[in-house]
Amino acid sequence: MTGLTARASARLERAVDAMRARTSTPPRRTRTTVVLGRALGVLVLVCFLTGLYSHVLQSPPAWFPLSSRPVGLYRVTQGAHVLAGLAMIPVLLGKLWAVYPRLFTWPPVTGPLSLLERASIGLLVGSALVEVTIGVMNIAQWYAFDFSFRRVHFVLAWVLVGSVVLHVAVKLPLIVGFWRARPVDPAAEDAPPRRTWPEQLPTDPGEAPTQTEAVSRRGALIAVGASAGAILLGTAGQTIAPLAPLAVLSPRRPGIGPQGLPINRTAAEAGVEQSARAEDWMLEVAGARSRIRLTCDHLAALPQTTADLPIACVEGWSQTATWTGVRLHDLMDLAGGTTGTGLRITSLQVRGAFSRTAMPQVYVEDPLTLVALRLHGDELDIDHGYPARIIAPGRPGVMQTKWLSSIEVLP
Repeated sequence: MTGLTARASARLERAVDAMRARTSTPPRRTRTTVVLGRALGVLVLVCFLTGLYSHVLQSPPAWFPLSSRPVGLYRVTQGAHVLAGLAMIPVLLGKLWAVYPRLFTWPPVTGPLSLLERASIGLLVGSALVEVTIGVMNIAQWYAFDFSFRRVHFVLAWVLVGSVVLHVAVKLPLIVGFWRARPVDPAAEDAPPRRTWPEQLPTDPGEAPTQTEAVSRRGALIAVGASAGAILLGTAGQTIAPLAPLAVLSPRRPGIGPQGLPINRTAAEAGVEQSARAEDWMLEVAGARSRIRLTCDHLAALPQTTADLPIACVEGWSQTATWTGVRLHDLMDLAGGTTGTGLRITSLQVRGAFSRTAMPQVYVEDPLTLVALRLHGDELDIDHGYPARIIAPGRPGVMQTKWLSSIEVLP
């Protein structure tokens, strides 16, 4: 029995060695994985910080110092979040391509440190793939999963960042050793490409690569960089207007939509076509000391303010538009003022996570926060929130409530 298991183990080891030899190529040197890992680390950090900011804006903790200025800050942070997430796709795939021969090392686990290294890789790869996949699905508004995207995306972001920190800690000696490129040795130009892998070349940090290896590795990195650049060029136009004609990979582009502005959810999808157009529609405003009800004519007769404000959505698209309406602060004064605790904004739509939102006081007091009635000088299209909607500087688009029903001070 012992002989049988020994022969089986020897055959398996030879098979794994053969597989590793076939998959180990000059571009797959440790230097390649470190360069790709650096890019991946930067992209993960950008996505994490900008995503955290977006989450805080949607669910602000009491201690966080919210600000409505600059008006385009969320447009920048969320645009960077989505673009960095999309650029992560080729970098992540390139990193996986560079390291997957590691699966064929034998024995697969050699001790506690090896087990920790394998666990960190599994956690990092799994969380990164799921995080990027559901992020892309959210951009396309394809919700094939039966769970809250926002909640899962937020939790996985912490898991991903934690796994990156753990992976860097485990791999720190290799990262330090291969952080800087070694000059190519001209004398080794004619040397045949070596089958390489870090564990087979422990002295590699001090050893110059052959010219063949350097060219192959550079080609692999250029391929990953070109793929990331193509994705950025094909999507950046959803928020950078001059690049809009090139945004062939973006579901939404500036200038395309009712009144020249994209939308995420139509009135038909929200089920408000009849209630929003009802002749008896009135906006109920409950202030600190009184409650009033205003028709469209009442709102139109109040002093109007026009402002150029961006609308920026979590899916990454954004566009500045000209909005006209009643200052929210003035409207609340008509209803007896506020209590300083913020407002509850309610839409006519009865379903959806953002049919009812809370607006912190900092936005209520901003003179550019409007109950908008007009867009680009014309009455709001019903898909943009007719008869009235909220537009506030620096807030995520999902919180710019459309088809207003009521506004009331929070207790």
